[in-house]
Amino acid sequence: MNLIKSTGTFSFFTIISRLLGYLRDILIAIFLGAGPLADAFFVAFRIPNTFRRLFSEGTFNAAFVPSYSSLLNNKKESQKFANNIFNLLIIGLFFLVLVIEIMMPLFVFLIAPGFDGDFQKMELAITLTRITFPFLMFISLASFFSAILNSHNKFAIASAAPIILNILLIGVLLFGRILNDQLVYYLSYVVTLSGIVQFIFLYFFVKKYFSPKFKLYIKIDSKVKIFFRKLLPSIFSSGVTQINILIGTIIASFQASAVSYLYYADRIYQINLAIAGIAIGTVILPQLSKHIQSNKKEKINLIQNKALELSLFLSIPAAIALLIASEEIISSLFGYGSFDELSVKNSAKALFYFAIGLPAFSLIKIFSAFFFARHNTKIPFYISLISVLLNVFISIIFFKEIGFIIIPIATTISSWFNAILLFIFLKIKDLFSFNLIFINRFIKILISSILMGIFFNYIIHFFNDKFIYQESLKGIYLVGVVILGLMFYLLIAILIKAFKRSDINLNY
Repeated sequence: MNLIKSTGTFSFFTIISRLLGYLRDILIAIFLGAGPLADAFFVAFRIPNTFRRLFSEGTFNAAFVPSYSSLLNNKKESQKFANNIFNLLIIGLFFLVLVIEIMMPLFVFLIAPGFDGDFQKMELAITLTRITFPFLMFISLASFFSAILNSHNKFAIASAAPIILNILLIGVLLFGRILNDQLVYYLSYVVTLSGIVQFIFLYFFVKKYFSPKFKLYIKIDSKVKIFFRKLLPSIFSSGVTQINILIGTIIASFQASAVSYLYYADRIYQINLAIAGIAIGTVILPQLSKHIQSNKKEKINLIQNKALELSLFLSIPAAIALLIASEEIISSLFGYGSFDELSVKNSAKALFYFAIGLPAFSLIKIFSAFFFARHNTKIPFYISLISVLLNVFISIIFFKEIGFIIIPIATTISSWFNAILLFIFLKIKDLFSFNLIFINRFIKILISSILMGIFFNYIIHFFNDKFIYQESLKGIYLVGVVILGLMFYLLIAILIKAFKRSDINLNY
């Protein structure tokens, strides 16, 4: 496996999906802004989208890939195992969706209790969530197909599937002016439709490796039991950042428009997290699992160090750039139409504090993968549980005093706590050790990132008048400034050898 090329493939389609996602959110900001319609839709969208992230962005892989990969030498056993999981997922998800649909008023109240004082907003959120919730079933099954493809080192198709959601949503948003208040309903129906389309799309590619056969009677053997014992802890630990964001949404519902502010801020840093955390964690898991099974200690250490190095190489400069230009970025991407200057400033504040936690968000994905490859889900689970409780404690204690901004602060604090504890336990269990190449590269990454930050800060201030709210071409200037900053960072990194072109051809 070539780590950089595989990560690059995964990242390419992920970037396409995220860019289309930004276009989608720009259109949503224009037509819905940050008002009650937007709040209701984002609650309805946040729930299935959180599950999408939980299941598709590395979490399902964490439980499935190590077990499935260990059986690939025996086609009959691997097929049997995969088919049992597939059937149990169908049955379990069907009944879960059915129960939640029946209990939707209570469910939405638990997710957005702050809406209870606004009858119309609450009713709208209930209706929209009823429409979007079946998405969960189809996207979970689609994620199962993705996990099979990833196990066979076929990352392109799995990473391309989420593009479908954004294409369909953008298609509806193009008719936003015609649909007016009906727009939120059409968007909600399309969310569910996209889940069905992604499921069908992935089926055509996965059938080369797996032929699903639906059975009501399933023999639950030891392998299946082990998988489901690992599933819940892996969902919780690998998806801890998304769980923290969901908790933030619940608390933010008590403040008008806060749900929308957090949503738009969340959208910005997710593109880097997808590359620096999710993509790398997903790509290394199958190969790391195989090397651990074969006890190839040198290969294991090499992959782990390189994964950590690549994650920091991508996340540290991104965090610095977001800290420097949070308001300019929010304004350039979303500051149009119904999304007013106050919405820009509040979303930018949230983005600033999320940015501080960006390297931690990525490290959680990487460190968790080191544990998951060894079939160890308990340690990441318990650490994640403590971090979520810390997040809830900080958010609730200071919400009345500080308002919604405590949510990204609490998320960042709890995430750094999570990442540091994962690292400590990796060292205690003797599952990770730094090599000299990583230490050398890390120092050079820090130097490159600081120099990039100085340069980026200069060009942001040089074009300062181009980023005012009223400026219609600010998005174009932002693209130009980001490209200049990225080129400068890569140039410095290559010059001081924080990154070598020979790294591209390294196989693991």
